[in-house]
Amino acid sequence: MTGQRHLDRLVAAALEEDAPWGDLTSETLVPGDTVLRAQLVAREDGVFSGAEAFATAFRLVDPSVRVLPLAADGDHFETGQVLAEVSGPARGILRAERIGLNLLQRMSGIATLTDRYVRAVSGTRARIVDTRKTTPGLRLLERQAVRDGGGHNHRMSLSDAVMVKDNHLAAVLATGLTVTEALVQMRSRLPHTTHVEVEVDRLDQIPDVLAAGVDTIMLDNFSLADLREGVELIHGAALVEASGGVDLETVGPIAATGVDVISVGALTHSVRALDLGLDAAPESGPNPEPRSADHRADHRL
Repeated sequence: MTGQRHLDRLVAAALEEDAPWGDLTSETLVPGDTVLRAQLVAREDGVFSGAEAFATAFRLVDPSVRVLPLAADGDHFETGQVLAEVSGPARGILRAERIGLNLLQRMSGIATLTDRYVRAVSGTRARIVDTRKTTPGLRLLERQAVRDGGGHNHRMSLSDAVMVKDNHLAAVLATGLTVTEALVQMRSRLPHTTHVEVEVDRLDQIPDVLAAGVDTIMLDNFSLADLREGVELIHGAALVEASGGVDLETVGPIAATGVDVISVGALTHSVRALDLGLDAAPESGPNPEPRSADHRADHRL
């Protein structure tokens, strides 16, 4: 779960972008005292993620709109299942609907895809992790969705861990230092708690990186045979991460080579939003109360 203040800022910006001068259609067509009850319905199977973001959109538009979740983040659901109920002033629901759905559909799409990758490596030691290939501004939400799908997060930003990539190594070699010397010097300038990962793209780079005592070695775009050999060379002296060429067909064989971590950029950079819909019906009288919490249990998997 992301921080509420951060989430409020993110959702408020999205709402401002979507209706900078109000909702022209609803404000000129729908009477101000109209109330609605709507159901969030799954139009395909998936894994739920984004309940808080969905509810925040309605709360920021009109605090009197009630959102009753009938599924929790991380729940599996089936086509046709009711995942939440929304009730209250129609104008508020209509203004917040698209932003709430956009966030929820994307997060649930990420969680659903992550779940497929996690199941594909079941029975191996490998964990599925995301990358920094996230939608600008949405990283915390997308990272939460990965966790809701059973995956794990890589470093959150450039500031919280060291990852030395091929261009870093090229710059180091231009100074006249060896890779080992440069990595050892870097280690001496870091807090002892900082995790250090180094990317290599050839087997012959591994010994020099290992000699520097790094924490993780990323084997980038290695063949299956080279991944197996790399795992043997490293032999537990560092965590082994596989990256590149990973999809749902290849992830199982990659995991079977014995790597510890498989990073998958596709979890966030090319995911398809899940098909979820908000189906509304008019209500008469005062704002309807949502159904009781006892009803919620009937809809949970």
